[in-house]
Amino acid sequence: MKALVYDDVEKLVYRYMPDPVPALGQSLIRIEASGICGSDMHAYLGHDERRPAPLILGHEAAGRVVGGDLDGKRVTINPLTTCGLCAACKAGRDNLCPDRMIISMPPREGAFGELVIMANRNLVEVPDDVPLSKAALAEPLACGWHAVRLGTAALDTPLTEARCVVIGGGAIGVGAALCLSAFGATDIQVIEPNALRRKTLDGIDGFSAAAPGTVTDADLVIDGVGYAATRADATAITRPGGVIMHIGLGEATGGLDIRRMTLQEITFIGTYTYTAQDFRDTASAIFDGRLGALDWTEERPLSEGQQAFADIRAGIVAAPKIILRP
Repeated sequence: MKALVYDDVEKLVYRYMPDPVPALGQSLIRIEASGICGSDMHAYLGHDERRPAPLILGHEAAGRVVGGDLDGKRVTINPLTTCGLCAACKAGRDNLCPDRMIISMPPREGAFGELVIMANRNLVEVPDDVPLSKAALAEPLACGWHAVRLGTAALDTPLTEARCVVIGGGAIGVGAALCLSAFGATDIQVIEPNALRRKTLDGIDGFSAAAPGTVTDADLVIDGVGYAATRADATAITRPGGVIMHIGLGEATGGLDIRRMTLQEITFIGTYTYTAQDFRDTASAIFDGRLGALDWTEERPLSEGQQAFADIRAGIVAAPKIILRP
């Protein structure tokens, strides 16, 4: 198969790789859409030691099953596999399984190729009227769904009455804002520093876009970036008794105003990926239209993936998400 392979820092090569071979209980999927995630960018820049070169990146994908019991089925892929036996899995918190594994991280190759293998239990069938480019958004949107579900439970006020702020206008932030709307929030702002991207966000229903420094208070803040600067902003604008949900993994340390959080009883919750049920619920919300038109992506050929990554790096991509098509 042809695949986009991460060969070195800021170097992606479109070349032939061996076809993956499914094992018992797995399916071979011919990829039709695969999104570029922030974690793919971290690897591309050499900032993720968990994803050493050479490696096929990509874990936000949808396609059609080739062969086996599910032959011909259109599916979106939950890329996170878990053991199903540990205490976390049995408690419905399978995203915290100690044996969790995601494609695009050794030893599992990712979905920036023509083919990928995945356990059948991780596949969600896609209705015929839903484009696979939209179905591929289930993975990043599920991160927001999970965060909103946990954040809503932690709030001391109904979400319908809460002022919600999302930091970061990439796909994680946009997805979190759309999930907030689907859960019933009506006052939602997305903070995005890139004016080009803010213009795109202004065309998406369900929330408003704002420049940094223009938002002063919120009941619920979702940090979809995860840098020291965004954590500092989050702790500054969250009201006393409010909640911060932290999704982004940009930097490991810095930014939190622990004194203010302590004195004002601000709840901080780290949120990692999603449970299998969150993924299924998100896919259903995509299929029935609760997450909007999802027309804010840009599509490019997988063969032009190197340029797509370079353009994201340069900050000249207006769309919150680029979808690559083999």
